[in-house]
Amino acid sequence: MKKGIMRPGHVQIRVLDLDEAIKHYVDLLGLIETDRDAQGRVYLKGWTEVDKFSVVLREADTAGMDFMGFKCISEDVVDARREELLAFGCEVENIPEGELSGCGRRVRFTAPSGHAFELFATKEQPGKWGVGEKNPEAWPRGIKGMQAQRFDHCLLYGTNLDKTLDLFRDVLGFDLAEQVVTPDGTRVAQFLTASMKAHDVAFIDHPEPGKFHHASFFLETWESVLRAADLISMTDTSIDIGPTRHGLTHGSGDYHYPDHPPVTWDVDQLGKAIFYHDRVLNERFLSVLT
Repeated sequence: MKKGIMRPGHVQIRVLDLDEAIKHYVDLLGLIETDRDAQGRVYLKGWTEVDKFSVVLREADTAGMDFMGFKCISEDVVDARREELLAFGCEVENIPEGELSGCGRRVRFTAPSGHAFELFATKEQPGKWGVGEKNPEAWPRGIKGMQAQRFDHCLLYGTNLDKTLDLFRDVLGFDLAEQVVTPDGTRVAQFLTASMKAHDVAFIDHPEPGKFHHASFFLETWESVLRAADLISMTDTSIDIGPTRHGLTHGSGDYHYPDHPPVTWDVDQLGKAIFYHDRVLNERFLSVLT
């Protein structure tokens, strides 16, 4: 947290059918609906999250990600990073308090990868759902579906990975935790962290900028992952890949300190890097982008 950025704070996702999306995110994933606004957007959170929301759904003609936000430790940090973003050459937009329900002012910018990101420091904190903040229970009763605990990271496809790394490392204070490189040393995938997590955001090189692959949610155990896969089959939900482990980031179970060198995978080991058990690439997982 060298630059005062704590964690992923939220992601706004465009969906084609809002009612069907709510069923997916609430009934299947187990997120909690916390609000709706005059624009028709729906606000969701994982049950362990203290902030009011981490996911915003917006109905649109095309699916994809509008923006991803990171939470900072203070408003002063937001101001300082804003000045550094401008010096780096980013176009910066100031979003007023309340534009997202319960969220303070935000600073939005576009990375060289073509994706929109935001920084903010203030958001309403109703606390963990169903357990409280004083003498809390172990877990809430009545939670649905997979019981997703928190928003974890996004995987994004886009252009200019080197300059995107410069932005996240030098301006925002992220570390390069893992990478995939070609024989000539070109980096084609990068996993970046603002904390001790394996990664908070990841980028894969792609000829088109601003593409969205997935937003990921944390489950505590392998048994929980298996139960989630069962629920996917029980509801006949489309799936690209069943329960498996990534080689990259040890299946998101790894940790990173600032003195750790980046873990490097050779591009000819990409099958094992992504699908550690099968060790071959799954085209469905790699090609479905919005």
